[in-house]
Amino acid sequence: MGECVIRVLLVHDACLVRSVLAQWLRQEPDLRVFDTPWLGAPGRVRSVRPDVCAADLEYAGSSDPLPLGDLSGRPAPGLLVLATVRRPGLLRRAGGAGALGYVDKDSSPDRLVSGIHEVAEGKRFVDGSLGFGFLKAAEMPLTLRELSVLSLAAEGASVAEIAGSLHLSHGTVRNYMAAITRKTGARNRIDAIRISQGEGWL
Repeated sequence: MGECVIRVLLVHDACLVRSVLAQWLRQEPDLRVFDTPWLGAPGRVRSVRPDVCAADLEYAGSSDPLPLGDLSGRPAPGLLVLATVRRPGLLRRAGGAGALGYVDKDSSPDRLVSGIHEVAEGKRFVDGSLGFGFLKAAEMPLTLRELSVLSLAAEGASVAEIAGSLHLSHGTVRNYMAAITRKTGARNRIDAIRISQGEGWL
């Protein structure tokens, strides 16, 4: 890529993993790497203005199951996600957020470097090992909004808390929960959470 430098923002909530991975990426001569936990990501996107945002899909926060929308900026960076085949629901959310690249967290670090370069050029990059996860995501009956509602419910949030977090009415939340229960073939809310976690949707 010649003298072109790619600005990369690495978003990961595990401090040790994030620090080691960022240090490893900094060995690449054409990458300028910044790192942040999810909580600081929106501010870092604005200050760093990265070309590529490489984000781990395991999010430790509780206010929103997956705040990928917080990673948009002006101009919006290319989104590359670190994913696992065991969580097809997260793959689906990343797709809905416009992710260009998908790197399997069980693959080699070289795959992450390749993904960064491809996404920086506006190209798609998908680890072949994630194929089964995408198939499972395609079979998932829940919409992205239903996943958000169920994720908050799984954390123990009440109907009122879910409504406040997602800016919905109490009745709308109850309607979503009824639809989720029906679509998953569950007996009740607890059963729907159990089924969805077993399928890797949450």
